Amino acid sequence: MADDLPPTAWAVLGLLSFPGERTGYELKKWADASLRFFYWSPAISQIYAELRRLESLEYVTSLHSGAEEPRAKRTYAITDEGRGALAVWAGGGQGLGAPVLKHPVLLRVWLGHLAAPEHLRGLVTEHVARTKGELKEVRDALGRADGVEAWAHPQIALRWSERRLAAEVELAEAMLDDLAATPGQPPENSPTQG
Repeated sequence: MADDLPPTAWAVLGLLSFPGERTGYELKKWADASLRFFYWSPAISQIYAELRRLESLEYVTSLHSGAEEPRAKRTYAITDEGRGALAVWAGGGQGLGAPVLKHPVLLRVWLGHLAAPEHLRGLVTEHVARTKGELKEVRDALGRADGVEAWAHPQIALRWSERRLAAEVELAEAMLDDLAATPGQPPENSPTQG
């Protein structure tokens, strides 16, 4: 059954492979602070579903906090069997496939013949600002991980994310130049066409 695990399960197990026990909420925070910059961040419901699956496979164990806690919570830890399965999966090359790019802004630009030029420029300008914000978040995450030996490989992924986001800003700014050089034309069948 381990061969049938989806990538999200491996990602959740990977988050648990670092020292310490974590709650599902803490795993979500970790995914938001690292995985989302190069893969994606699963929803909290997906994280808990994968934790249940991983626990049924004995890849993780959980411990429910005692009655003395103001709010009961469940923490999860990877087992030796889970660490071994994760190492086999991480060391394998099966199922890699090509990266998938879904770029909603670029899809709108592609359909630019149906939109007002200033609207497209506004969308791309917002995208540049949002991407610069993500770039700052990656750099902040790198700063928090700096010097933490257990985070040596996640730092490599975050540095890649930093370079990708910087390139995305550059590409989007070039797209703004392209849009400025493209003559605006009203959409076909618009009331302005005579």
